[in-house]
Amino acid sequence: MNSVQIRSAEKALSVGTWLIVAGAMLFSILTVTPLMAQHTPEGYKWTAPILPLVVDAAVVIVVRLDAVLARLGGHGGRWPVVLRWMTGCMTLALNVADSALKKELVGVAVHAVAPLLLIVTAETGLAYRQAITAALTAQETRQKAEQAEREQAATERREAVERKAREEREHAAQLAREQREHEALLAREQTAREEAVRREERERAEARERAEREASERRERQREQQRVERERLEREAAQRRERERLEREERERREREALLSGGPVSEKLPEDRARVVVHASFGEGLPVRAAAELCGWSVGWVSARYQEHRDGTGLVLESTTP
Repeated sequence: MNSVQIRSAEKALSVGTWLIVAGAMLFSILTVTPLMAQHTPEGYKWTAPILPLVVDAAVVIVVRLDAVLARLGGHGGRWPVVLRWMTGCMTLALNVADSALKKELVGVAVHAVAPLLLIVTAETGLAYRQAITAALTAQETRQKAEQAEREQAATERREAVERKAREEREHAAQLAREQREHEALLAREQTAREEAVRREERERAEARERAEREASERRERQREQQRVERERLEREAAQRRERERLEREERERREREALLSGGPVSEKLPEDRARVVVHASFGEGLPVRAAAELCGWSVGWVSARYQEHRDGTGLVLESTTP
């Protein structure tokens, strides 16, 4: 049953109970008041309805509080039971007292219906309310358990979803981390290869520079050696030329001395021979006349040859040594 049906049942029970209580109270007042009036002194007959009202008020209290306690799932102890049965017995006794005194069994039976119905209704209503409360408590407990189970299942599903999402995130993070590590490894390998290529290029460049430097140094040494050799050769050539010049001058000097040592001649020497003698005389600084006497040619011809030697166009002295 749902909560609407339970509330409807409780409402029906409450309405029925209070209708029975109201009817029993009205019937009791109408039945007991004449009896109380017969047994009340003159002048106090107006108090006859008080006793049934008091008893019925106790019945109302019992029914109402029992309903509240049953709805709350509580129990008032023994005294509510005593009050309930005492008020029920009092109502029964007061309602059947007049017929019992008159020994009318039918009256006793008729007037006992309302009190007995009130007593049984109070007990039954209490039992119904307790049963309903117990059922509601059980239903609420079951609903709470089901709600707890649903919440637990929802929590487990949510935790499973979160765990799965966390595992997926961790797996994705692991894949991303592995991808980054792989990319970093590839980058390091690429960097190492590039570094190796640069190192090889640098080594080749250094080797090339070293080879060029060594070749340059070798060429420089060769040039230096060539320069030194050239200077040595030039120096030797200069020394050789100087020796040759000295030897030539010495030879020319000896030749001139040999040419000039013959003294004056009586006949003209051949022109070639005469030119050589003039050249030797010019080199020795002899006067024109002395040169003319040595070669046998005229002074004019010897002066002309001297002039040629002064101008640099004269005969070069050759060896005339036989």
